[in-house]
Amino acid sequence: MNRKVQGNQFRRRKILLSKEWGFLQKIAIWLGLLLSIWLVFITITLVLASSKPVDALFVLGGSIRREIYVAKLTKQYPKSQILISQGSPEPCIWLIFQKEGASMKNVTLEKCADSTFDNFYYGIPILRRWNVHKVMLITSPTHLPRAKWLGQILLGAHGIWMETEIVQERGIPGNREFGVKTGLDVTRSLFWAGLSQIIQPQCQEVKRLEDVNIEAWQYRGFHCERQGNLTNTRTNKKEQ
Repeated sequence: MNRKVQGNQFRRRKILLSKEWGFLQKIAIWLGLLLSIWLVFITITLVLASSKPVDALFVLGGSIRREIYVAKLTKQYPKSQILISQGSPEPCIWLIFQKEGASMKNVTLEKCADSTFDNFYYGIPILRRWNVHKVMLITSPTHLPRAKWLGQILLGAHGIWMETEIVQERGIPGNREFGVKTGLDVTRSLFWAGLSQIIQPQCQEVKRLEDVNIEAWQYRGFHCERQGNLTNTRTNKKEQ
């Protein structure tokens, strides 16, 4: 009798496991189908975006030469938005644009990022609010491999086509590339590409360049990279 009961219990468990496995298979099939549809949609979106004009310049911080370069580039893209992610001190960027005679109207500074991954983590929600379709990513040769991988994954996941513009560095670059670091960033970017479809981080330190109070900065004092060739960038506080 006990053997018969045990046999019935075993069969019920087997049937239950079979149903659960069948349910999991159906979920996997539906998820695969949804992923395939999403990939097709993103691919079509990227192909269409690739033929559109650049509507945003995205500068990754790390060297003042990148900000000098984008200030000169604004004359070619007068209507494009410019996002500088964790770049030089804001008064230095202000002086660069003033020196180049470049408009500050469309320039936004994001000061939350502490890494290349963060550049995209905080930058993409801003680009999405601007309804950007095609971005020019501005970085340097030593920073390019990782920045390009992350940009293609994270920007591409949101249907934003990316082109790269390379700025030559002088001296020791602000960004150093290591294989392990690149691998870790690429791995978490693949996960974040999906999560970022529903989660939009908001940086609390975003400012328009034209709103920078240069007089206040000059009163407090500040320092810019020597490569900027900016004069009078450090002013001592006035005597009380």
